[in-house]
Amino acid sequence: MATPDADFLPTHVIPSDGLAAWETPDASRPTVPLDALLPVQLVERRGDWGRIVCYNGWSAWVDGRLLIPVPQAPPMAGAPPARSADLRRLLARAKDSLFRYGQAVDDLAAGRADGETFRERTQGLRAGLVIDGEAAWLYDVDQERWVYCEGTRAGTYAVSSAPSGDRAAVTPAPSRTAGEVPKRTQIVDWPGES
Repeated sequence: MATPDADFLPTHVIPSDGLAAWETPDASRPTVPLDALLPVQLVERRGDWGRIVCYNGWSAWVDGRLLIPVPQAPPMAGAPPARSADLRRLLARAKDSLFRYGQAVDDLAAGRADGETFRERTQGLRAGLVIDGEAAWLYDVDQERWVYCEGTRAGTYAVSSAPSGDRAAVTPAPSRTAGEVPKRTQIVDWPGES
């Protein structure tokens, strides 16, 4: 028996009625069936076959179509926050990715594609979009960050790295006297943008 992997992170679980397993992607070589709700990692696909690895390192082939995906956290951003030039670009990219993913799902469901073809067609697609009334969260693939939007206004919502910069360069906000009306916010060009 293999040593348990401390970094094991399941991608799927076995269906509630268990699942047949095979030594190779060949139905003539069955092995021990897998227990219900067993967490596994899907590490390889060959058509509808999927090779899974268990926490203890044991591996087998299963009908990959029957595995239940474990929801994963959204990908972490890899770049520092930056200003979005145009939210319409983010929306267009999300729309295109969603359309292409939808076409691949339709072909898979209609039998015009198998699991491997589906995986090839969706390879590299990344999109993220949540809309709740006037608020929206869009994933900016180019900047690798989530952007919070209200109408055409946007600001960085989540990033993965700590802020960088020189603390001494921070300019404190000017103080106002009682009753003073603050100046209107103005839109200005950021360095490097036109």
